[in-house]
Amino acid sequence: MSTLLALVQNRPDDRQAWEAAMDQLVRQHRFTIAVVFPVVGAVLLLASAEGLLPEPLAFNPMLVLMGVLVMRSPLVVGVSPVVDRKAFAGVAGLAAYAYGIEYVGIETGFPYGEFFYGVDLGPMVGGVPLALPVFFLPLVFNAYLLCLLLLGSTAERTAVRLLTVIALVLTMDVVLDPGAVALGFWRYPGGGAFYGVPLSNYAGWVLSATVAVGVVDLTFDRTALRARLESCEFALDDMVSFVLLWGGINLFYGNVVPAVVAAGIGMGLLRTDRFDASMLPWRGEQSAGR
Repeated sequence: MSTLLALVQNRPDDRQAWEAAMDQLVRQHRFTIAVVFPVVGAVLLLASAEGLLPEPLAFNPMLVLMGVLVMRSPLVVGVSPVVDRKAFAGVAGLAAYAYGIEYVGIETGFPYGEFFYGVDLGPMVGGVPLALPVFFLPLVFNAYLLCLLLLGSTAERTAVRLLTVIALVLTMDVVLDPGAVALGFWRYPGGGAFYGVPLSNYAGWVLSATVAVGVVDLTFDRTALRARLESCEFALDDMVSFVLLWGGINLFYGNVVPAVVAAGIGMGLLRTDRFDASMLPWRGEQSAGR
């Protein structure tokens, strides 16, 4: 908190100074952001779903949104230095696309199947969460960054790169959707064969992921992203939060396959040397110079 107050009081003068200051802020609080927040968030969400929290706190939309924004901060801070005008246009376009396809999905059942939100995830507009891009876009960006690291030089092959990222986005939804349905975040009235999720949902995600991954690939400088990943050890910490939060929720509800898949994603993070002891608070001084 003292670091954040110091940042507000001593406002940096330009973009580079802001980026350096935010790097330092996230780096100093890696463990809190990437581990404490998702663990506490999972406990609060489960307590809400099980009726253990009083009404003002149970699924409180502002608390949910605040927690998500904090967990997203390493990704945002990690990627922001490589966001030029072209990349910004791509992000804006994807945000609009996310709203559009979600609204169509709610109104028509295409492409995910008939569903509705059971919990308000912050302010809602036309039945769609206003903060939807905060929930949707990180799935794509996390998958893209992780695949760049895991594929290495093979990522230069366009077909391999795109198909791998799309597959990873779908894999992440194999974890996300069953956990969200178990919590009651959204519901499929007709149920579904995969832990209450219909297979049409995953068919819809093929479309969503293909469009989103294609836009990211066309609008972001892949060389700049690689260079940033080399110098920014926390860029994938949001993926760590995803594994802990949704893996834990699925484990609690006995969703074995999604929990195992979450563990598999965690193993992928371990291979990148980003999900390791350098995140621990007592190792902060050693890791700050990585």
